[in-house]
Amino acid sequence: MSAWLWISQTHYPVHALGPGNRLTVWVQGCTLSCKGCMSRDTWSADGGVETSVEDLAELWRSAVGQGADGLTVSGGEPLQQADGLSAFLAAADEVRRGAARELDFLVYTGYDEDELDEPRRAALSLADVVVFGRFEVANPTELVWRGSANQRMVPRTELGELRYADFIDYAPEQGPLQIEVRGNDPWIIGTPRKEALRNLDRSLKGVGLRITDTTWRP
Repeated sequence: MSAWLWISQTHYPVHALGPGNRLTVWVQGCTLSCKGCMSRDTWSADGGVETSVEDLAELWRSAVGQGADGLTVSGGEPLQQADGLSAFLAAADEVRRGAARELDFLVYTGYDEDELDEPRRAALSLADVVVFGRFEVANPTELVWRGSANQRMVPRTELGELRYADFIDYAPEQGPLQIEVRGNDPWIIGTPRKEALRNLDRSLKGVGLRITDTTWRP
């Protein structure tokens, strides 16, 4: 029987959620509902598209063929689909074991390590690095690839240690952001710093563009 994940979006290449060019998969559905979350559109369990693990693995295989450096899974809340995530990372691992270079898996979760039950721990067994912790809008950070200062980037494998050690305490002058277009709508990828989204609103209005809807406001 095929395994499935409810998916909000996928995109390649992404260079704002981990090192290098990455396939990024955003799952659909999150009940943690962190105040100030920039991805409120991924909260509802009624949204997104049910996607087979086989189809997602093929997307990953294609990205690897195009030179991907790694895979990032975000959301939504990936660990609220623990069985599907576990199956997907297992399929993605089969692909990377056939690659001629090392490829890492990075997973974002709003849960802390002490909240992991057995299915959630199993789902992260193949992750090289996990960013743990809920987003706290009142607790900003300049650390790369994290949205708030409480969030912890934890390497879990030798590859994770090797590739991410220099990023644990790294705070670049400007946080990496990427802007793509979905249909006619701009789409921001990354972990914006405090006031970045408000400043973006102002900048767009300053050039005559009126923002009528965003994913980070109710």
